[in-house]
Amino acid sequence: MHAALRAASGELTGMTISRTPAPAPSANDAAPPPSAFGPMRAPVFRMLWLTWLIANTCMWMNDVAAAWMMTSLTSAPIWVALVQTASMLPVFLLGLPSGALADILDRRRYFIITQFWVAIVATILCVVILADAITPPVLLALTFANGIGLAMRWPVFSAIVPELVPRAQLPAALALNGVAMNASRIAGPLAAGAIIASLGSAYVFVLNAVLSVISGFVIMRWRRTHVPSPLGRERIGGAMRVGLQFARHSNRVKAVMARVAASFFHSTALMALLPLVARAQGGGGAGVFTLLLACMGGGAISAVFFLPRMRQAFSRDTLVMCSTVLSAAMIAVAALSTNVVLTSGAMWLSGMAFIVSANSLSVSMQMALPDWVRARGMSIYQMALMGASATGAAVWGQVATFDSVQHSLLYAAGSSVIVMALVLRLIQDRELLEDMTPSSALKALAPSLSPLQDGGRLVLTVEYRIDPDRTDAFMALMELSRRARLRQGALSWTLLRDVSDPGLFTEQIVDPSWTEHLRRFDRATAGDAALRERKLAFHLGPDGPIITRRLVAKA
Repeated sequence: MHAALRAASGELTGMTISRTPAPAPSANDAAPPPSAFGPMRAPVFRMLWLTWLIANTCMWMNDVAAAWMMTSLTSAPIWVALVQTASMLPVFLLGLPSGALADILDRRRYFIITQFWVAIVATILCVVILADAITPPVLLALTFANGIGLAMRWPVFSAIVPELVPRAQLPAALALNGVAMNASRIAGPLAAGAIIASLGSAYVFVLNAVLSVISGFVIMRWRRTHVPSPLGRERIGGAMRVGLQFARHSNRVKAVMARVAASFFHSTALMALLPLVARAQGGGGAGVFTLLLACMGGGAISAVFFLPRMRQAFSRDTLVMCSTVLSAAMIAVAALSTNVVLTSGAMWLSGMAFIVSANSLSVSMQMALPDWVRARGMSIYQMALMGASATGAAVWGQVATFDSVQHSLLYAAGSSVIVMALVLRLIQDRELLEDMTPSSALKALAPSLSPLQDGGRLVLTVEYRIDPDRTDAFMALMELSRRARLRQGALSWTLLRDVSDPGLFTEQIVDPSWTEHLRRFDRATAGDAALRERKLAFHLGPDGPIITRRLVAKA
């Protein structure tokens, strides 16, 4: 789910957006796409990528063992599907607070804490199973607790990745994260299946705990320097408000979230009901379930090799629509097939469709976020993804309970194509990416005076003198300013026009406090600086617009 700021001699803000697409490069002058494995040359990225691989392997081991255990505790499809819901719901509920904390706190320490949280939950689950006290509600509760660790871990890792690689390599780095996720989709189920068959389910959670502790110690080797803000830490409530406000006033973020919700609400039907699909494959057991998961992961990994070329050849929405159609077809095949080989092939292609769609949307979201709100923005993305997945798992599980697994999957496949086509048509995103590079141009204009108190709201006014004949163009630019300032955290924005002087406009912005007003200068990007210059170009006279700042007096 991201940016903007200030104005004249201290406060004009901005965002540069063009609705005219840049000309496409010809076949002769198109630059080759970055290497799919280029980010691996960075030692820190390589180390944290291995940690991410281990962490996701633990996640899959836990989810596979929990899902399979649930089939032994009850045969009701809704209980089996709710394992997926319990795993993902914490991410939806806690994603934004976690993202706010990841933007406020030392990300390295926060990442370490998440690993030890997962280890503790895995240990408790192991003890409960060995004590023969496991029941469907208890299993769901502990799966939910494990999901809290995922909710804390995902935003902070997503925010860390852009620190580790150049911007040009970010799509490849995110694709490699997808490789880690899908390699773990193979390794986790295989390890879980082997351990369940030989030792029992409890030992899956023992290994999960051990690997999580190892991952925590590996992260400790990373010597990241945390630079606290001279303005102090943001309060978590205010940080959450600003994160949501940024997403609300960013058209690109809203477009990405709509596509994510439509995609994952439907595609999760196959994952949620996969244990039951596996059982329908000629009496298939845990081995078939593991094979199907491994095929899906293998398909996702194989697609990574083609992603750079695909991103260069096709737009994001084209890739998303094509992957939705392919995913729907494969869900239908899995629903109708009782042949393990055919179903495995469908899972392979489904994995390819998944990684193409997920990577396209993840890259689009990352590119729309400035650094200062990245973890919060990615947590909002995560909430849309996991919220849609958790809701979809419950809905399609309930449909399977009242009707059948086969019909539930067919309904999900058919509606996914229709809904995605409607989303792409109704929620369009034609804006070109603005430059989110941090800029010191506006920070240099921050006022140096100290307020008498920092407890009240601050009202900023910027008075422009423009040519009345250019009013329409100026009003259009001020709409960009409105969205920019609100995305940066302002409480409200108003544009006033003098009734007796048609060329006199006053922009009024309210900030929660003096400190939060100064914090917006720290959030400035190159796009903000560019918008400031565009607004200054409208102002007439040798001096800049008149800036006033007033603290709201307390009675």
